[in-house]
Amino acid sequence: MNRDQIIISGIKATGFHGVFEHERENGQEFAVDLVVYLAPSNASTSDNLADTVDYGAISQFVYDRIIGEAFNLIETLAERIAEDILEMSGVDGIEVIVHKPQAPIPVPFDNVSLRIVRP
Repeated sequence: MNRDQIIISGIKATGFHGVFEHERENGQEFAVDLVVYLAPSNASTSDNLADTVDYGAISQFVYDRIIGEAFNLIETLAERIAEDILEMSGVDGIEVIVHKPQAPIPVPFDNVSLRIVRP
């Protein structure tokens, strides 16, 4: 099945998510990538923003979630982001990837990420 997608990569902000006290006190950078699956529309022929999903609004939702309420787990952050975006008119599904490159891991690493997919 063909589904149109809006892909947004690397929305970054400092958040205070984590189970450790230092994560909640000091914060750290999080990044979020999205694949937003669009419901069928006539946006490609109408060339009208009202016929599609506003990726600026989506980006703002994500940013606000990163800097907003602190969660213990990135799973919860990802779920809240997905819930916000799925409520938007014209959205048919979502993939959310939350990156936590400064996760408290005792060995060298580049990134920790979590990916969720919601219909």
